[in-house]
Amino acid sequence: MSVLIFAESTNGQLKKVAFEAATYGREVANAQGGQLIAITFETENANELAKYGVDKILLVKGDAFKTFNAKAFSQAIVQASASEQANTVVFSLTTDANYLAPLVASALEAGYASNVVSLPSSYAPITVKRSAFSNKAFNHTTINTSTAVLSIAKNAYGIKESAGVGQVVDFSVQLTNADGLKSKNIEKVTGQVTIADAEVVVSGGRGLKGPENWHLIEDLAKVLGAATACSKPVSDLGWRPHSEHVGQTGKPVASNLYIAIGVSGAIQHIAGVNSSKVKVAINTDPEAPFFKVADYGVVGDAFEVVPALIEKLKVFKANS
Repeated sequence: MSVLIFAESTNGQLKKVAFEAATYGREVANAQGGQLIAITFETENANELAKYGVDKILLVKGDAFKTFNAKAFSQAIVQASASEQANTVVFSLTTDANYLAPLVASALEAGYASNVVSLPSSYAPITVKRSAFSNKAFNHTTINTSTAVLSIAKNAYGIKESAGVGQVVDFSVQLTNADGLKSKNIEKVTGQVTIADAEVVVSGGRGLKGPENWHLIEDLAKVLGAATACSKPVSDLGWRPHSEHVGQTGKPVASNLYIAIGVSGAIQHIAGVNSSKVKVAINTDPEAPFFKVADYGVVGDAFEVVPALIEKLKVFKANS
């Protein structure tokens, strides 16, 4: 038996979540005495997975896999699972994987647990700890089927190098009825840190008073090497694109550091960023809801606090 992971990539390069899935999968494979297998699509640096304990890398290529297609990708993963006799299939908790994991679980008639935050506490049957109720609680889920499908919450387990064989093998897939939705055009943002992969996210709300002041968010993000984000009202007002809207109704954030500037903290926003390890709030209103969940809070005017913070960070970086 083996553990199979979906190693996600973009523009031909593996994403950070792929290495976290490999780290997690390596520990599960060690506990079960099996191999760790990865499947990845149109990836140029697939061999990088060897550094994180992957024994075999199934590389899938072809026109059907140049852009994300849930039907095609899920069929490939199901066939790889059968070929490698995998009893555990591991995904990261990303937008693409959220489409894939249920399709794979259904095809394999496997139990599925999402939002997994730690290694299984037992393996016969597999029992995992999961985040629930918008990260307000945990539950322990037992999977009784012969195959288990797990989705690992981003930034929940970490990344650790562990030498693996890393044999890269071309994997051929037999597709059936996988046409479905087709991509006609894809617009990509370049030269910026993406929210999904960012270690640090700097977010702004209506407290910035207008799009002409957004340079405060961008300047702080530049110093920190961070991604920029915004609250739902900001994107609704057209100050920022909807692609930057984070929260329960936007993109979820699980960064190491999340800085909310002028964000009051509606429950939907907090629910979507609550997985971040350290949360910082900067707001003039001491009663802003975000202060209740923030690890650090600054009650003050963003137009004074943020420029001062930027200057201090520049000095710190220059002396480090």
